[in-house]
Amino acid sequence: MIRVARADPRDPGPRALLEASHALMRELFEPEENHFLSVDELAAKDIRFFAATEDGEVLGTGALAVREGYGEVKAMFTAEAARGRGIGALILVKLEEEARALGLPLMRLETGDKLEAARRLYGRAGFVVRGPFADYVDHDSSIFMEKVL
Repeated sequence: MIRVARADPRDPGPRALLEASHALMRELFEPEENHFLSVDELAAKDIRFFAATEDGEVLGTGALAVREGYGEVKAMFTAEAARGRGIGALILVKLEEEARALGLPLMRLETGDKLEAARRLYGRAGFVVRGPFADYVDHDSSIFMEKVL
């Protein structure tokens, strides 16, 4: 059974998956187009980091960065062997539950134009395209989305 729960991004399982995610983002996008948080940044007090596990194996990760007036979805990644099993959707539900529990009125995110599966996941979850937010710069490769809770 797949379980999504708070985790420490510095633990070996989540760390390995995050490092794989970061490597992929570096392959797909230029440095100025990458907005991922480091493993240590994901352990900060304003971040709620979650991992999806099954039988002790980390299948996916996701985080909610608590910002003024919204929660930002970060570190969404599913292990290649676990793709197509709904892991991302399970994590996204948990992030939304966390945002609601914190009383946040909406969730926002930035994703890449080459990440078609991620964009489909967010669209199915009710996220809609919007313009840049916070200190993001509008790159052609960036797609910004939000969901009112």
